[in-house]
Amino acid sequence: MPTRRITADGRTWRVFPSGFVTQYNLDEFGLIFVAGEGDEREVRVTRYSPHGERSRERSLAEMSDAQLLELLRASQPSETSPEAGYRTSTLPGAGA
Repeated sequence: MPTRRITADGRTWRVFPSGFVTQYNLDEFGLIFVAGEGDEREVRVTRYSPHGERSRERSLAEMSDAQLLELLRASQPSETSPEAGYRTSTLPGAGA
């Protein structure tokens, strides 16, 4: 799964597509942001509508860092999101 990295407020965040499919498949994609490791890990989730490419991976690749930062600032904690299983400890692929 492709991963991007951005830095916001001195923290490095890994960003990758959630793979979660909603009723708006191909019109709306989810992104997962992960910062830190272990007990210090923070997971946030957001959804967005791609403006160009309709593939999750390609859409993520064509976004600028500024666009990703904007999405991070609009994201929600993982505890409120089905993409992250409503818990931070069960996120597949978010380990070290």
